[in-house]
Amino acid sequence: MSIFRSELPSLAGFAVFAAFALSGDIFKPEAIGLWPSLGFLAIIFLTVMWCAFAVVRHAECLATILGEPFGTLILTLSVVGIEVALIVAIMISGEAAPAMARDTMFSVIMIVLNGLIGLCLLAGGLKHKNQTYNLQGANAFLSVLVPLAIFALVLPRVTHSAPGGELSTLQAGFEIVMSIALYGVFLAMQTVTHSDIFRQPEAGDGEEAHHAGTVRSIPFHVAGLFGALLPIILLSKKLALYVEFGIVGIGAPVALTGFIVAALVLMPEGMSGLQAALENKLQRAVNLCLGAAVSTIGLTVPAVLVVSWVTGHTLELGLEYSDIILLVLTLFVSLLTFNTRTTSYLQGAVHLALFAAYVMMIFDLS
Repeated sequence: MSIFRSELPSLAGFAVFAAFALSGDIFKPEAIGLWPSLGFLAIIFLTVMWCAFAVVRHAECLATILGEPFGTLILTLSVVGIEVALIVAIMISGEAAPAMARDTMFSVIMIVLNGLIGLCLLAGGLKHKNQTYNLQGANAFLSVLVPLAIFALVLPRVTHSAPGGELSTLQAGFEIVMSIALYGVFLAMQTVTHSDIFRQPEAGDGEEAHHAGTVRSIPFHVAGLFGALLPIILLSKKLALYVEFGIVGIGAPVALTGFIVAALVLMPEGMSGLQAALENKLQRAVNLCLGAAVSTIGLTVPAVLVVSWVTGHTLELGLEYSDIILLVLTLFVSLLTFNTRTTSYLQGAVHLALFAAYVMMIFDLS
């Protein structure tokens, strides 16, 4: 019975997908109108989020068994899988397609580097005053994130080899190869040669234990992780339809779609990071947050570029100039934040101020 309860999110996900699949076109947004569509959107959103938390729980159990940094890496790659599925579903579903991947990846960076990092530093700083982490590990994340972000989201806007914020064929090929190669080098460093710099400094035995609930075997949690991922992927197309219809129906800015997808994907990871910061395990929070940002650029960009080639959909990655300013400012402040071995709640407040500015700019339609 306990196993049945623990896997209830996956079962609910499959049940919701089956209900929509069997209903055919009866519940299409155009057929039922705006407010019923928003109701179905809430159902799908909550179901996907519930499954995402199940993914995190199984990843946490694997982390308890395998230890760091492999546990965090499993969680990060799982989140990337969810993100790619949702981006691709929305990217090929309608008018928001060209900028969908760009808006989501930009949202991930801003939510992670400003929202989640700010919240972790503020909450952890208020509870523990100054917190310590491994400076080399944070710098390794940022040294990869900065060039990847600039190449993917800024360079396409300022070059003229392709219209608007699109990438030329040469740029796209270079972006795929460079992102995968650089992320591969980073993974080798994180998991093999320099794994010690991604652990909490001066951590004693058991200090980095994960709160994963009941830990069973590796095959059980691997099966459970994929069992929770599959309904998310299956429901991603339905979620895309209702999100797009709802955004247009209420007159919200199109960029809000990317924010919603990013927030959905990052919710479980963000809560795990906040819990770690409150427990004075800032290094785990850093691994989760910065790892999400690096994997988004390093893996999601190549994935959506390949999908755009295969499907023939136009992909616009270059940010608008106002967003470029916010991105550069965020990267600069992040470098300042992780320039010393201790952090305080002041740095958290600064990051949260930048996050508030980002949210404000989404709704600034003038």
